[in-house]
Amino acid sequence: MFKKILIANRGEIACRVIKTARKMGIQTVAVYSEADVDSRHVELADEAVCIGPPPSKESYLVADKIIAACKETGAQAVHPGYGFLSENEAFAKRLEEEGIVFIGPKHYSIAAMGDKIASKKLALEAKVNTIPGFNEAIDTPEQAVEIAKKIGYPVMIKASAGGGGKGLRVANNDKEAHEGFSSCRTEAKNAFGDDRVFIEKYVEEPRHIEIQLIGDAHGNCIYLNERECSIQRRHQKVIEEAPSPFLDEKTRKAMGEQAVALAKAVKYQSAGTVEFVVGKDKSFYFLEMNTRLQVEHPVTECITGLDLVELMIRVAAGEKLPFAQKDVKLNGWAMECRINAEDPFRNFLPSTGRLTRYSPPTESDGVRVDTGVYEGGEISMYYDSMIAKLIVHGASRSQAIAKMRDALNAFVIRGVSSNIAFQSALMQHPRFQSGKFNTGFIAEEFPKGFSAESLVHEDPLLLAAVAAFARLRYIDRAIRTSGQLRGHERKVGNEWTVLMGDVKYSLTLNPIGGGYAVTHDGQTCELRSNWRLGDLLFRGTWNGTPVCLQVERLGLRYRVTHWGTQADMMIMTAHAAHLLSLMPDKPKPDLSKFLLSPMPGLLTDMPLKPGQEVKAGEKLAAIEAMKMENILKADQDCVVAEVMAKKGDSLAVDQPIVRFA
Repeated sequence: MFKKILIANRGEIACRVIKTARKMGIQTVAVYSEADVDSRHVELADEAVCIGPPPSKESYLVADKIIAACKETGAQAVHPGYGFLSENEAFAKRLEEEGIVFIGPKHYSIAAMGDKIASKKLALEAKVNTIPGFNEAIDTPEQAVEIAKKIGYPVMIKASAGGGGKGLRVANNDKEAHEGFSSCRTEAKNAFGDDRVFIEKYVEEPRHIEIQLIGDAHGNCIYLNERECSIQRRHQKVIEEAPSPFLDEKTRKAMGEQAVALAKAVKYQSAGTVEFVVGKDKSFYFLEMNTRLQVEHPVTECITGLDLVELMIRVAAGEKLPFAQKDVKLNGWAMECRINAEDPFRNFLPSTGRLTRYSPPTESDGVRVDTGVYEGGEISMYYDSMIAKLIVHGASRSQAIAKMRDALNAFVIRGVSSNIAFQSALMQHPRFQSGKFNTGFIAEEFPKGFSAESLVHEDPLLLAAVAAFARLRYIDRAIRTSGQLRGHERKVGNEWTVLMGDVKYSLTLNPIGGGYAVTHDGQTCELRSNWRLGDLLFRGTWNGTPVCLQVERLGLRYRVTHWGTQADMMIMTAHAAHLLSLMPDKPKPDLSKFLLSPMPGLLTDMPLKPGQEVKAGEKLAAIEAMKMENILKADQDCVVAEVMAKKGDSLAVDQPIVRFA
């Protein structure tokens, strides 16, 4: 067994690998860019080596620097995690030539599965179901149209080297096939340096279901059940679960056996995943093989009781798999939510900055958090937006959903925006809870994007009661610390008005043991809690049922967050509420003549000059953040009066970039 391994990655996956290596008694070496000097994975590792400036292409993607770090520290093997160099054939081969073990598949397996056209041919040879299509590179849009007509619409036009939703179009007719081919080819060339495009049948009501594999150097290969990854936004996975609510045992077995056949065809060693697209009739077709550990691997670990990282390390060290196919368990149900630094209410724009408060749910039976950040740490603009992975495991799917909802309520993130509200909305969506969804679920259910209106709390009285509870606790403290004479204290009544937007709640709060009896419109509920001033988490019971909310004081207002809903409220006496209603509204400043930055990031392009006329739809600026370039366009004709930022500036949210005349 190895004595020391290097993790050629960062963030939560680097921390995850370090955790298993430590359990196995293996020393670890972290590598880090200058932006990650204070990162959690650097702190957790036994040793750490700086490998360059923040941009990935100058640090985490430079094989020479990784190999030099191995030689400097005496690391015998490299675990690549996922992303970066994890599926780089040349890197795996180079390590082998240097006498360093790659904790992953052999370079020839990566090469065989890394090209979508070549891998589809191999799948056909291994008798794996493949989607009907034309598997050769297509040269012209006219040829694309003829092929599409032969296959039958709808078809999917895909870049051979594509991934992450780039270089992909669905065509329903000749015109869309012609335009889609040209767009895919251009996009693929710009994104991957490879403009080869192919066409295949588009599967209706498709589900994205993948089979987890593990193979060793002794000819053994086993499938570890499936994962459902159909909840996606713009082809990026949002929620993963295991098993799938759609598959039956017969289909699971057939998919697993075909995945193993493909893996054996390329002599696969290590953990890997074969992805399938599954139709509404349970027909399934090979999509691609990921020759690495997947982001969503924890859900498989939960239902099988296996440590995939440990198995990868043992296989790389030459050990045989310690179990057979018949020994693989399927225990309960697991789900994973990706917690990202992005603002779901601003079209999921990236959010960067310092984590002023960061407190994930306590890890306990059935709740797991894989993270690479800490309170006070920075979410950098240089890397992807993942903050953590929240994983739950229950006896059934409904129990897993309930655990996830509770865990999302208890996940505290401040300083940057997160997608927790969106994840909460998905968890309580009836269609998700029924399991009757496909890869189009988010686009179909949120066609105009996600907004606060997408979240309607089923018990707003609870939110109002918690805000009033907090307000009374602050008043009690003020009375105790104000120096009032005993017997002459200010008398605080029990009648309160809670203003929640345009809705008014008239509450009566009478003290009971550990809380208050809350009466509204003749209905009385009991709210009990040992909540203390300043705590963000409010844990207690509502009519005897355990609840967990987040509550904070913001000046004169109280903000309560629960099940994704965030409500800002004012709590006052009925007389004060009446006086407030008589106050004139302060008009909001007119910002219509300004182009504001919708997110923090780097201004990579500023083509405008004062006096320039701009037509609707024309490019105004480009902002880069978290490996994404965002183009800002004019929504109407206008004239530039003043350019307020220059190319290369680091922008804050809502920072003015341009003023229009």
